[in-house]
This record gives sequence, C-alpha cells and structure tokens, in this order.
Amino acid sequence: MNMKLTSQKSTLKQIKSDAVVFFVSEETKSIAKQLEIFPKQLKNLAEKISLLENFKGKNDEICKVYANNAITSPFLLLVGVGKKEKFLLEMLRRASATALNKAKHLKAKKVAFDFSSSAKLFSQNSSEEITQAIVEGAMLSQYKFDKYFSEKKDKEKISEVILFDVSDETVKKIKSGISIAKIICVGTILARDLQNAPSNEIYPETLAAAAQSSAKEFGFECEVWEKSKIEEEKFGGLLAVSSGSVKEPRFIILKYNGTQNTETQPFVFVGKGVTFDSGGISIKPAANMAEMKMDMSGAAAVIGAVQTIARLKLLVNVVGLIPATENMPSGTAVKPGDVVTHRGGKTSEVDNTDAEGRLILADALAFAETLKPQFVIDLATLTGACVVALGHFATGMMGNDDELMNKLKVAGEKTYERVWQLPLFDEYEKLIKSDIADVKNVGGRWGGAITAGWFLKKFIGDYKWVHLDIAGPAILEDNQSYAPKGGSGVGVRLLVELVKSWK
Repeated sequence: MNMKLTSQKSTLKQIKSDAVVFFVSEETKSIAKQLEIFPKQLKNLAEKISLLENFKGKNDEICKVYANNAITSPFLLLVGVGKKEKFLLEMLRRASATALNKAKHLKAKKVAFDFSSSAKLFSQNSSEEITQAIVEGAMLSQYKFDKYFSEKKDKEKISEVILFDVSDETVKKIKSGISIAKIICVGTILARDLQNAPSNEIYPETLAAAAQSSAKEFGFECEVWEKSKIEEEKFGGLLAVSSGSVKEPRFIILKYNGTQNTETQPFVFVGKGVTFDSGGISIKPAANMAEMKMDMSGAAAVIGAVQTIARLKLLVNVVGLIPATENMPSGTAVKPGDVVTHRGGKTSEVDNTDAEGRLILADALAFAETLKPQFVIDLATLTGACVVALGHFATGMMGNDDELMNKLKVAGEKTYERVWQLPLFDEYEKLIKSDIADVKNVGGRWGGAITAGWFLKKFIGDYKWVHLDIAGPAILEDNQSYAPKGGSGVGVRLLVELVKSWK
C-alpha cells in the first residue's frame, strides 16, 4: 500500500487537500456549537446542509459540504462518531474508514483530518492513541487483495492522508503516533495478504519463505525445520496431518530478542498453519471449501505480530512457533481410527481427520515448554463451533491463567479485536476420552470449541497458557468498516497491544 501519511502544522482555513475531515459527536442539542471554530461562511453552509441532510453525528453518518472558497480545500466532510458516553477509539477507526471511503468515491486523492476535532471529543485518550486509531481506520479500510486481477478494477486510490493541528507540540505527537500506527498496519496487512493468497501460492514451503523474508528485512531470526528435522523431533501430529499431501510440512520458529538477554523468558505465540484444509479423508463439503486457504490465519497473525514487535523495538523477547502443513486426502493420508504419537510421547486417536489443527498444535505446545516461556498463546481457526457460538465479532478464549486472560481482554477492548472467555470445566474432559489412546481428537456434537480447547490443554507444559479460537473474526463473509471480506488479519493488533502494554 503506497498511501502517504503525514503530520502538518496548519489551520482549517489554510490546509491544502482535496477534502477535509471533521469529526462531530451525536448531541441532543444542535451541532452548531461544534462548528463554531469554522470561518463564518463555512459554518453557515455546514449548519444549513447538515439540517437539510438530517445529519446528527451518529456513528458512520457523513455529510458533504462544498467549501465555496471559505477554506483552501474544495469540500468538507462532517463525520459522526456517536454519543460521548459511548466513545471508544473504535468509533474513531470506523469514522476514519467512513471518511476515506467517501473521499475515494468523490475521487479525492489527498485527504486531511482536522486533528483538533478528534482531540476535543476523545480527550480521555492521548494524542498518539487518537492518531493511531485514525490511521488504522484509514489504512486498513483501503486494503484490497487485487494482485491477481489482470486489470486493476480499483484505480481511484487515496494517495495521501494528512493529520493537521495548529500546535507544534501536538504535531510532534501526531508524527510519533503515525510512525507506530503505520508499522502496526503493515503487519496486519502482511497477515491479510498471507491469508488471502491462494493455496497454490502459499503452502508450507512458501509460508516459511515469507517468514524468512520478514525476518531478514526487519532484524529477527527465523529457523525453518524441514520434514527430516520434524521426524527427528517426533512431531507426530504434524507428520500425520501432512501425510496426505505431496507438499512436505515445515515447522517455523521466529525469534526476536528485544531485551538483548537470551536468558529472559520469552512470550511464545503459536499459530496454526494449515495452508489448505480439505478435511482429509473426512472431507469437507464442496461449498465454501475455497475459504480453507485461510486455515493458516493463526500463522499469519503470528508472523505479522512478531514482525511488528521487532519493528517497534519493544523491550521483550518473543518466540513464534508455526506448524505448517496441508490437510489432503490420498492413499497415504491419516485415517479415522489411526493413533498418533505426539512430541513428548502422548497419544491421540484420530476420530475425524478434519479436526487436524489441534493435532499439529499439540506438537508445538509440547515443544513450547523447552523455551521456558513466561506464557504461551496459541491462535487458530480451530472450530466452526466457535463461529456458531460467537459469530464473526469475537474470538473464543480459553486458558489456565486468569491474569493473562484479563490482560488479553483489556487489549481486545482497546484494539476492538475482542475476546470472550469460554469455560474449560472438568466435565468437558470426558467427552474426548479415547478407548485406545490418551485422548481423542473430537468430542461429539456439543461444545466443540471447548472440547478442542481441552484437547490442547492435554499437551501444554507447566506454563501459563491461553488458546484463542479466531475462526469467526479471521475469515469474514462480508465487508466490515475497515476489514473487507476475506482475511481480516485479526490477532496482530491484539498481540502487539498486549506486548506494548505489558507490565
């Protein structure tokens, strides 16, 4: 994405752009008071047009005002952010996305945001946080995976976004916020690109290559295990799932040492990397199977998050673990009824080959104990059951440490990559009891997201652990305000916020 993002010292009257964005809250009284800073001619125009269009400042409402030479820019966009008592930074992200989409429709190339309007409304947040929200909404709303169109359909693009204010000190803070937000957005866009790429582009070998490319460019380590090393390390789950494909598995290890002390316990992120999931012998229905190129969304989030943490130079040690494979049916594929021996020696009965993600994560979670982690968080598009329970607006969360889950909840509310805790009650454990192995990989019809979590719990070491089932928010069936249909990149901003705010 080539959109330029800049900060500038300027007044509303002087700013040079194709459109100026001004945020307005929903008030019970007239919005005229919020427009008092406008030049008189523009204020009168804005009041008249907002009345004519019944503009109230509600969420996602927008009102276009031609400036008639009252300001340097040709027109003004009044954008609603809703009621003050419901203010969240998410409202600013959405309003920013609404403004950019409208500006693009009006063929604007350069769009300026009046920072003072957002700072006044969101005074409980810092200038850097406000800037970050505006930039995230702007950049992420303009994302489009269009590399395979022979002729680009979307030729009208925003070339520059300017955030302006009259204060030198504020402009300095805006510049800092832009720098951070751009890095976070680029990491999220990387995850989206990996998710949306077809499986003949992204498969275990090329997913590993993408991770290596990121590591080389941004200064962290990437180690890739090929099949022989995976066999040596006895990753039975990963070997079993990959056995039906002609494409060999990979195990990807990302390392960022921000503390410069390799003895410091790392934060460990584990991402499910099934680059295409046919279901294997327990094959999926044909309808919507194409979406299963995105069954590596957890892996994409981990690569995007580690890249972002490294670029922000956060003072932590982070390790990313990605078991990568295809799940295909063939004469060599793992079969229902087979027994798998995982890293560490525990066994699982494969009752359904379409419950493959937990088989490969089991190996990675067992291996994670060798890293002596502060905590382990795994991210996976693990179950359709979680989508049934929570839809596309929340991630299912399970784990063994309340403090870590609470921190993820706080980070989720701030980024609006929200998590919702599901129970790991002991009663669910009996549903995955096997007659011939330590555990069975499915637990029947009910509580599918929870029994999947319980399966993973069987393989964790003596460490703090949280499982995030991102199946709903990772793969979107419809456009959302700043996330188009397809891969959303969910998890990147959540993990980065968790690490940034860690104490």
